[in-house]
Amino acid sequence: MKPIKAILLGLSLSMLAIAAAPAAAPQVRTQAPGYYRMMLGQFEITALLDGTHPFPVNKVMLRNETDADGKRRAVQLSEAHPGEAEALLAAERLSIPLEGAINAFLINTGDKLVLIDSGAGSLYGDCCGHLIENLRAAGYQPEQVDEIYLTHLHADHVGGIAPHGKPAFAHAIIRVNQKDVDYWLDPASEGKAPAFLKSMFDGDRASLKPYQESGRLKPFKDGEQLSPGIRAIPTAGHTPGHTSYEVSSEGQRLLVWGDLVHVAPIQFRDPAITLTYDSDPFGAEAQRTTIFADAATTGTLIAAAHIAFPGIGHIVPSGTRFAWIPASYTTLLGTK
Repeated sequence: MKPIKAILLGLSLSMLAIAAAPAAAPQVRTQAPGYYRMMLGQFEITALLDGTHPFPVNKVMLRNETDADGKRRAVQLSEAHPGEAEALLAAERLSIPLEGAINAFLINTGDKLVLIDSGAGSLYGDCCGHLIENLRAAGYQPEQVDEIYLTHLHADHVGGIAPHGKPAFAHAIIRVNQKDVDYWLDPASEGKAPAFLKSMFDGDRASLKPYQESGRLKPFKDGEQLSPGIRAIPTAGHTPGHTSYEVSSEGQRLLVWGDLVHVAPIQFRDPAITLTYDSDPFGAEAQRTTIFADAATTGTLIAAAHIAFPGIGHIVPSGTRFAWIPASYTTLLGTK
């Protein structure tokens, strides 16, 4: 047996070692800044995260179907096909409630700084409205933005230009399709719209007002070249003037497509699944199908508003449908 003194000495040394050991580090419980950078030819592309929020899949998803008499109709997916959304999500290890991303994209052409979409601002609550802080984290200031191109005038795309009705971009010109301006600022449209869209009209008026008053709201028509390397592509269906933006530099092509997709695991597998928020669900389906096929054939890079951040990737064929391949993360920002 060890002498008592040796035993006591060993215990003392052990207790000293325990006392000297560092305590467990406290959890941080915050996320990294929401920006991601890449190059497209000579253009610098920065994806900006405005926030994430629970997306009400079972409440808003529809499927376009054809009746026995040949008429097309949009049916509530959860009622007509119970469990289908859950099964499609489960195939990618996801479930309801599903966290939805709100992404925007900053294009630095070298001559001009263009922001495509602006997030929700103050219109969605505390979950979102983080675009400005992430813009700053990415090394830019709001007053440096020259133009803002909106894909459409839903709250989570327009709200960030004027949180709480105050313009966030001191010098930026707002560009948006004339068809969306005509619809969303028309009291007659608001009177005919379903109840769940009413708040969109209020949000649009509040967001656009300071830019209208300063002469910095400049609508455009379908297909216009808005600046060198950036062209408006009409993709109506989600809204009357829904617009995607083709960004091109040195033979490389990126399509910033707004709201063609809201739930990637569901809509890539079945483009006929659409949303209650689509003003023309059949038109939205047609746009989705056409763009999917084109991007899968041409290899066009996609920047998506509602695919998991940073929302940049490619579309590939997958059997008779399509699949999303996220762009490979890179820390090397060359010109190719």
